[in-house]
Amino acid sequence: MLSRTADSLFWLSRYVERAENTARIIDAAARLATLPSGYGASTNEWESALSASGTLAAFKEVYGEEPTPESAIDFLAFSPANPSSIKSCLETARFNARAVRTALTAEMWETINSAWLELKDYGPGELDLGQLSDFLRFVKRTSLAFDGSAYRTMLRNDAYWFTRLGVFVERSDATARLLDVKYHVLLPPEAHVGGGIDYFQWSAVLRAVSAQTSYHWVYRQSLKPWLVADLMILNSQMPRSLAACYESLTRNLDQIAHQYGRQGASQRAARSTYMRLQNADIDSIIAGGLHEFLESFVAENSRLGGLIAEQYLV
Repeated sequence: MLSRTADSLFWLSRYVERAENTARIIDAAARLATLPSGYGASTNEWESALSASGTLAAFKEVYGEEPTPESAIDFLAFSPANPSSIKSCLETARFNARAVRTALTAEMWETINSAWLELKDYGPGELDLGQLSDFLRFVKRTSLAFDGSAYRTMLRNDAYWFTRLGVFVERSDATARLLDVKYHVLLPPEAHVGGGIDYFQWSAVLRAVSAQTSYHWVYRQSLKPWLVADLMILNSQMPRSLAACYESLTRNLDQIAHQYGRQGASQRAARSTYMRLQNADIDSIIAGGLHEFLESFVAENSRLGGLIAEQYLV
């Protein structure tokens, strides 16, 4: 496979996944913003959303003010000044899809092209609460349809494996950032862990990753921060956990190495991070500092993306 084809497949999947993750973050922030003041945090939920998406600094450069619901939603969903906005992600995804259309199945192309056309029906400053919910459902539905069509229609070859790499590099980054923001931004310093504020915020985080029901199936008890962290970091049954993402990254990188007859730095880095997650337990992670662990993970994940690019995409 040509490196430019692999690059387009990798980034096509990353941008579709990023659009979905951003939609989930907006949904969580909107839920928190509608809570009664007695249950809300003293911090700005929309600033938390921007932090979780990694765009807070870029937002302040553009707006130069504290986020409001209108400005944050505009920046996260539609702004051309934000390359990670939902609109920018879906437009870039379609650009990459066109570049490798012959490597995609008909269902994958139709999903991306239809989403790009439907996106024109939505614009900044035009969404009330109900329309915002419809828009976010449209984005999540698009991502699920694209992911499902890839899973159900693609040959299991290098084209498929590069799309999977893009999905799981992006997904693991989003999960780690969302957890880190919850611990360090969302909960006000004076709030007691396990209190009313904490419960509603953790519930919103679990809803953001479609894991609230899964949490109760696994732990069968009320929400506890360390158990939520365990589910989202170490539980490989949870599709968005860091462990599940790195299990998939390791497997798909090994498939590529087997087909090409050579392993490299990306395989070693993914395997190292996966082993670290397998050998960890949540008590030791929290004792050593959850923020420090997640910060280190985000850096390792970013490094893996760079190693994949150096090894295969340039």
